[in-house]
Amino acid sequence: MVDRIESSRETGMSKLPLSRFKVVDLTRVRAGPTCARQLADWGADVVKVEATGGDDGLGGGRDSSDFQNLHRNKRSIAVDLKQPDGIEILKRLVRGADVLIENYRPDVKHRLGIDYEAMHVINPRLVYASISGFGETGPYRDRPGFDQIAQGMGGLMWITGLPGQGPVRAGIPIADLCAGIFAAMGVLIALLEREESGEGQWVQSSLLAAQTAMLDFQAARWLMDGEVPPQAGNNHPTGIPTGVFKTADGAINIASSGGEIYRRLCAAIGAPQLATDPQFATAKDRSNNRDKLNALIEEVTGTKTSAEWIEWLNERSVPRGPL
Repeated sequence: MVDRIESSRETGMSKLPLSRFKVVDLTRVRAGPTCARQLADWGADVVKVEATGGDDGLGGGRDSSDFQNLHRNKRSIAVDLKQPDGIEILKRLVRGADVLIENYRPDVKHRLGIDYEAMHVINPRLVYASISGFGETGPYRDRPGFDQIAQGMGGLMWITGLPGQGPVRAGIPIADLCAGIFAAMGVLIALLEREESGEGQWVQSSLLAAQTAMLDFQAARWLMDGEVPPQAGNNHPTGIPTGVFKTADGAINIASSGGEIYRRLCAAIGAPQLATDPQFATAKDRSNNRDKLNALIEEVTGTKTSAEWIEWLNERSVPRGPL
């Protein structure tokens, strides 16, 4: 029985750039569905293969906000892949598909006989995307992966939060989301390459690899400079002064890293002397004296409302925003 979550063909999305591609979505929880959702949002015909028990691995039913968030623009079919008939149904889907996405633990797909090698025999043009917790090889390959575990192991929780607060998770499932988005990017690259070679490929992404990659300049601080990035709270780790500043009725964000923008800020708040003060004259000086500089800025920002400062700073080309 086919159950439509929301068919891209029925919502006028068939003219979107990916409408010519058919995708089989074997995923559950979040990272895998995120990957499939990227493709569905751009018009791909995504068929979500659900377990017959109906458990997608998340709380809430099919009408819950998060289920609809993850699986919008997809069609669905319930198949028991533990039964031979269910595997045959999947193989029929694969024969006509361009992409298959799965996020089983590596050992599970081989046990079911739906691994990349098996599916490649059925459809050599198939782009097969695997999303795992810790990769398809290595000592952690068979461990189950969850977002918060990857945030901790990937280093994010040690650079998030207030100084001295201890590990803090990000407010969104950033490891899941990035693993899914990276996988979707890999799928698109493989589809482009297929236009030249005519062959599909095995695309791989993992929560831990994605989270490590997302450390970006914070990782480079360690790898290139030997510096362990500390927690910085609402302050930007290196672009100073950038952070949350109190106003007469709340707080606003101000981003003024870089010499020119910093000088604009000093002029805008009526404190041009801060731009030439030896304590704050260079980026290194501002970093070494961050707390003192922030306090001096807040002495001024606290004299007007958030709305007043946002309008005032906007007129003077100082990056700012409400909270």
